[in-house]
Amino acid sequence: MEISIYQIDAFSHKTFGGNPAGVVLDAEYLTEDIMQNIAKEMNLSETAFVTLKNDNLFTVRFFTPVCEVDLCGHATIATFYTLAKLRYIKPIYNGIKRVYQNTKVGRLSVDIVFKNGEVDKIFMEQATPKEIDTAVNIFSLTRSMGIKMEDIGVLDNIIYPEIISTGLPDIILPINKREVLDNLDINMRELADISQQLNVTGIHTFYLPKVNSEFVYTRNFAPAVGIGEEAATGTSNGALIYFLKKNNLIVDNSIISYQGQSMNRPSTIYCQIEGDMENPIIKVGGNAKIVIKGTIFI
Repeated sequence: MEISIYQIDAFSHKTFGGNPAGVVLDAEYLTEDIMQNIAKEMNLSETAFVTLKNDNLFTVRFFTPVCEVDLCGHATIATFYTLAKLRYIKPIYNGIKRVYQNTKVGRLSVDIVFKNGEVDKIFMEQATPKEIDTAVNIFSLTRSMGIKMEDIGVLDNIIYPEIISTGLPDIILPINKREVLDNLDINMRELADISQQLNVTGIHTFYLPKVNSEFVYTRNFAPAVGIGEEAATGTSNGALIYFLKKNNLIVDNSIISYQGQSMNRPSTIYCQIEGDMENPIIKVGGNAKIVIKGTIFI
């Protein structure tokens, strides 16, 4: 069996930026074991498999090298950029075309922005935000991150971490100095243990330069699912904009997350929150680029 496979740099408009994801567009007849083995062979943080295509509705599954996950933001951006670029999705000349993906967390909309007949950006709807827990052991967390208690917060405000999910549960951790964010000394084994104990995917750390800032600096770590640091994370940044909004740290309904600088893979993630805080709609989006096309022989 020969299967076409793509590697996409998501949340970047150029090669060697953003977060790479594997994409298999024709996975209808692949077993779960084969999908897992392909993801292991690709050795990327996530590989997406399109298992059903039906007009504007697509079923997508996501695998890390070690396990399946319910949803993946950057792999969603990569998948629908590729579907649109290769005309599996019929283009329009200018405007937004909405399609849908079935995932383990439900049916979610994906908006494809076209300019002059070409794909410009992809925006994905995320699952409804869930505030899962605030009972995070701060001492264990700071020790695993190589930081001090006084490093936690936003500017001079003490704001504690919280577990939030917009598809995948993450610890959202505010850090009050950029240099602390840039120089984290992570104990990956300890952080993996904490993540497993709290049943979270990983930890999303951020530095907000000022209240109502138009941008935020972020880093993401998920060793419990086989990912050390990730250059761009869609679901985590979706949880982040909800966290910022609920804590009155931003007034606007959008923010740009800069991630991946520490890995020399700069990523730009556009985050949006719509509606009221009782029933918010979270979207994240960005650019993407196909960097590798190949064939895997099974």
